[in-house]
This record gives sequence, C-alpha cells and structure tokens, in this order.
Amino acid sequence: MSGSAPTRRGFVGGLALLGLGAPRALAQGFAGLGRDADGFATVTPGRALTFPADHGPHPDFRIEWWYLTANLVDAAGAAFGAQWTLFRQAMAPGAQREGWANPQIWMGHAAATSATVHRYAEAFARGGIGQAGVTAMPFRAWIDAWELRGLDGFSEATVAPLRVSAAGAEFSYDLRLDTPQPLVPQGDAGYSKKSERGQASYYYSQPWFVAQGSLTLDGRQIAVTGRAWMDREFSSQPLSSDQTGWDWFSLHLASGGKLMLFRLRQKDGQNYFSGNWISPDGRSEQIASGAIAMTPTAFTEVGGRRIPTSWNVGIASRGLQIQTTPLNPQAWMATSFPYWEGPIAFTGSQQGVGYLEMTGY
Repeated sequence: MSGSAPTRRGFVGGLALLGLGAPRALAQGFAGLGRDADGFATVTPGRALTFPADHGPHPDFRIEWWYLTANLVDAAGAAFGAQWTLFRQAMAPGAQREGWANPQIWMGHAAATSATVHRYAEAFARGGIGQAGVTAMPFRAWIDAWELRGLDGFSEATVAPLRVSAAGAEFSYDLRLDTPQPLVPQGDAGYSKKSERGQASYYYSQPWFVAQGSLTLDGRQIAVTGRAWMDREFSSQPLSSDQTGWDWFSLHLASGGKLMLFRLRQKDGQNYFSGNWISPDGRSEQIASGAIAMTPTAFTEVGGRRIPTSWNVGIASRGLQIQTTPLNPQAWMATSFPYWEGPIAFTGSQQGVGYLEMTGY
C-alpha cells in the first residue's frame, strides 16, 4: 500500500527534519495517517479513475505516492530487489502557491537488496521550486536526479514503457519497464477501504511490468531482468486513529497471476484485511477480509525491533496456502520513519516472488 506522512508511506519524521511537522501527529495512528483531514479533498466511492490525470499529482488531497518494486535476477539466477518511491504531502489545504510558499513537501526512498546486502537512501524536497514533482503527460516523477519517466511510445492505459533510476551510497540502478497489459484498479474500481469507519484511498496498480537493466551494489555492476510492480495511491486520511501500521504483500504467482494483500493492525486486535486476486488475463476479484489469513512464522531482530519476516498466508476461497521467506531478513529502511521492506519468495500451493512491506513495528 501498497503502501506516510507515509513510509511508503514514512513521511512525518522527515517533515520534522524540515521543521514542518509536529511530533504529536505520530500518536494519531501510524505516522500521523489517522489525523483529521479537514479542508482536504475526501475519498468517496464511485469516483472513476481518470488517465492520464491520475498519474499526476492531486494537491487537493493530503498525501499520495508513486511506488515501484522490482524482483530481479542476474544471468546466474541470483536474486536482487529494487525499490523506488516518491511521496507528496500537503502541509495545509488551500490554494497552491509558487516558490517556497508552496505547501507541498516531497520525499523519495530508494533501495537495492541482495541476499547479503541491503542499501537504501532518502531524499527531501520542498514543492514549488522544481526540485521534485510529477507531470502526468509526458509522464515524469522525480526528486533530484532520481527519476521515473515515460519513454517513447508511452501509453496512459499501461503507464509503460518507463525508465526508473536512482543512486545512493554504494548502490544504483537503471531499469526499463515494459508491459502491454492495462492497469488494475484496487478495491472497488479504485476505491480501497482501509477500515470499517470510512477511511479509504484511491488505489491502482501496474503489476505486469517486465524489467531489464543494470543494478550496482558495492561497486559491482550487474545486468538484471525480472518483474516489477507499481502502486499509486492518494488520500487525505487513509487510516483510522487506532491503526498502528500494516503488513502488505505484492505477489507474482508462477502460474501467471498476481495477488495484492494487506493487513492493517488495530490496537484492539480486530485487524482489517483486504486483497485482490488478479488472473493472468487481467481480470481481478476482491477478496473478502474474512477470507484472508496472515500468520507470522519467523522473526528477525533488526533496527532494534522484532520483525515478522516469514509468514504463512492463506485464502481458503482460492485454495491458497503459501509460506513466504525474505531474500534478506535485514532489509530494514532506517529512514526518518523506519520500516521493513524487501523482496520475498514463496512456496506452497503457489510459488513465486514478490515484495513485503511492514510498518509501525
């Protein structure tokens, strides 16, 4: 969800670094995402996703993100992962202004992962000065030199082809992403509920990318290919105040389908689940909250926390029972608002690879 003041969504901590956030917001649900959003646009059922406009920014909404993960392999079959994320947050509702008076704040996260190494970087920018932003057509999302950009032949219906690039200390990547398959609305035609109390986001994905390019880790450049998944979400209050974080999966099934699942953890233990089963032909079906089971099976001490890095995941209605394992259990994003995010593999009734994000631990 997937994916804060998000840390895919971990944004409030970064805003505090800029002197623009308030620590009290962190008490109101994970990363302040449960705060009241008076004055901002609201998420309601029935709004149709519109392209290319929805590929661009929505400054009337409080928060949004452009989020990409890639499961990659080299010529010998060794596995790698890459993450690229751009977040936008409006510090106040109302008219947009130019220059440093602009109320938009931008944050970028990038990471590269192998079985033995996890590298990450974080960047911040103020809106209105050209350092970061998004344009819908021609599509381009950027912060400093990090970029997600449409290439010749770009289609608004597939948001492809794309080039994604980023670099940080001891890592970089440059990938081309292609697919002929259309975007997938999440939830109810793009309206994705996050609780039974009205919290929601507008959410769609492009889970069909084929990736190829290069990744550099610790000075070693590696030619890679694989699969990638992009999520787009925008909202003004996607969580309720008693939700403390989430566990989110994006899964590439060896049978050709895709699966998105998340669990939003609530203080009372009555967690909220959601999912979307995407068939190889692109048809998708929502999965009822009560049909989803997620149970941690192994934990890792990382970042001073005990993180559930292996899981059993079941969907009885689909005959799904899988066991997930991380490529690198130490895939900790020690960013301004820390979280765990990294590539995973799974076995059981289905096999495949994907990404797992866990926040609020």
